Amino acid sequence: MNIFRLAFELFVLYLLYKLVFELIIPVAKTTKQVKKQFGDMSAQMQEKMNAQQQANTGYKATKNPAPPVNKSDDYIDFEEVK
Repeated sequence: MNIFRLAFELFVLYLLYKLVFELIIPVAKTTKQVKKQFGDMSAQMQEKMNAQQQANTGYKATKNPAPPVNKSDDYIDFEEVK
């Protein structure tokens, strides 16, 4: 009976070893890598958005506003025909 118990314990230890080194550790590494890539992508998007906002703000600050156009000269009276 002792040999069967020893064989069973060794088999369980082997299964635990396979579980840890072929499933848990690779999943943890992949999860860490994906989180890092999403963080990098998010940082790049934020940098691009900030650059775009700065470009838009700089453009608006340097743009001279057009003088107001007097629209009263362009108005034509409308008469409703019955």
